[in-house]
Amino acid sequence: MQSIEQIWMSSVARAALFLVVVLSSTAGARAQDARPLELFTYEELIQLSEQEPLAEPLAQKLQRLQTTPFVKNDAAGRNSGPLKPSTPRLGRFLRIASWNIERGLEYEAVRAALSGSEEFARVLDQTKFPSGSQQRASILEQAEHLRQADVIVLNEVDWGMKRTGYRNVAAELASALGMNYAWGVEFVEVDPTLLGTEKFENAPPEHRADLVERIQVDTKRYLGLHGSAILSRYRLENVRLVPLKAQGYDWYASEKAGAPKLEKLIDKTGEKFFHEKSVRQMRRGGRMMLVADISDPDISGGKLTVVGTHLEDNTKPGNRRRQIEEVLAQIKDVANPVVVAGDMNTSTTDRTPKSFGRVLKKKFGNVGFWVNESIGYATGYGLVLGAAEFIVGTERLYDDPTVHSVPFFSENHEVHFFESLKNFRFADGGAFDFRGERDRSYNNREKTLANSNERASKGFVETSELAHPVGPFGRFKLDWIFVKLPGSNTPNVKKQPYRFAPHLGRTLAELNKATAERISDHNPITVDLPFGDPGATRAPKSRSSRRKTR
Repeated sequence: MQSIEQIWMSSVARAALFLVVVLSSTAGARAQDARPLELFTYEELIQLSEQEPLAEPLAQKLQRLQTTPFVKNDAAGRNSGPLKPSTPRLGRFLRIASWNIERGLEYEAVRAALSGSEEFARVLDQTKFPSGSQQRASILEQAEHLRQADVIVLNEVDWGMKRTGYRNVAAELASALGMNYAWGVEFVEVDPTLLGTEKFENAPPEHRADLVERIQVDTKRYLGLHGSAILSRYRLENVRLVPLKAQGYDWYASEKAGAPKLEKLIDKTGEKFFHEKSVRQMRRGGRMMLVADISDPDISGGKLTVVGTHLEDNTKPGNRRRQIEEVLAQIKDVANPVVVAGDMNTSTTDRTPKSFGRVLKKKFGNVGFWVNESIGYATGYGLVLGAAEFIVGTERLYDDPTVHSVPFFSENHEVHFFESLKNFRFADGGAFDFRGERDRSYNNREKTLANSNERASKGFVETSELAHPVGPFGRFKLDWIFVKLPGSNTPNVKKQPYRFAPHLGRTLAELNKATAERISDHNPITVDLPFGDPGATRAPKSRSSRRKTR
């Protein structure tokens, strides 16, 4: 039997070890196992699903998980560091990418796309894009372009979910690419259909047993985690995970209470049990920001702060504005260059429309069974959630949530989001670069943010769209990269320094649609930050291999 002194010493040792692990993870001070915290057991996940309010120990564990990033910095020993690609036009530069990978449902295709043209050639649709075709060459060029990103912000990244094969998606991608990574929890998925505890009491008896069997999970492998990640060939330092206070939607209480009124109207087209139990998303947690620093003498000021965030879709534009303002308040005192990237859900509405089949796939992974099962309970294929929201305004808002609002005619409530960014000033007076110049944009487009985000003939090139958009409707610019302009406090004046300023912002839509099942419901985007000042630039004369804009 242990003495009181031995028990006390053992307790102190365990507490000290826990503190060291947490602090080292938060600071990213050294390479560590990507699992520094004790995760939820399956039994605890069921309690998270059923308890309200949560017992104090469980609430504290959830709070720790929502504020402690998982960091692994072991890539430095396995590769030669950042690629730092170079072109005659820009010289050497840092390429940043951002991609909502839709949970990682198409993991192999995501991995191949980030690995470059040789790997991606193995997964693209050979029938649609045969060897020697111009489209194939363009797609493989985009894959090679994406491979050269030394920093990648990823949204919707699963860990321990049945729908993605129980993978730790961020860790496996980082390992495959030879990159360091940081990952932070956004939500703990505790919906009974995902936990495998749903009974389908209201289902017809002839279907009930089959439905229950279809949602069975491996209770030893199910972790229920979903979040965002930063992958980097640079070492990730001072990593922090900050939950946002302004959430806009309660994904636990609201979803548990039942489907929104608009969705209940849709239920009248079929059996209520199927719609509610398949579309409902009960989860604990909330929107957050994942922040990390990278250091390198080539970077202006020697350091870059990378902010990855994923703002709320199921809310009004005003709440997204509050969320981005909260992000900005957190980084106001950062004196070095800053990149803020991710899925901002700037659809100009309070929900991004998605097809019924796509929602089922995002939840369960294999959508085939669920789509077939729904035929008997709904009025046909392609049932659209939020159908009344599908018409998002007039063509004036087509792919451009930055345009000013015209009261009573063409109101754009999302514009205030961009005004907050444009008017924001860091403590050192710095501002975000809103410039749009023909010779510094990817496709010779001008106007707001063209240097950092690819514009089209009308608005921006969409980063998300329904499978069958109707004209201008069903296409959205949801994903963005914003860059703090070094040495300037004016966001859109051309006569400013161009060192480490955004250039050639690009959307890789062809790559995303090149597989039999498109890789994600979002297209990846990139921007290049030159280490030196490229001075006067001139766009290449030939653009035959570049993606045509509408």
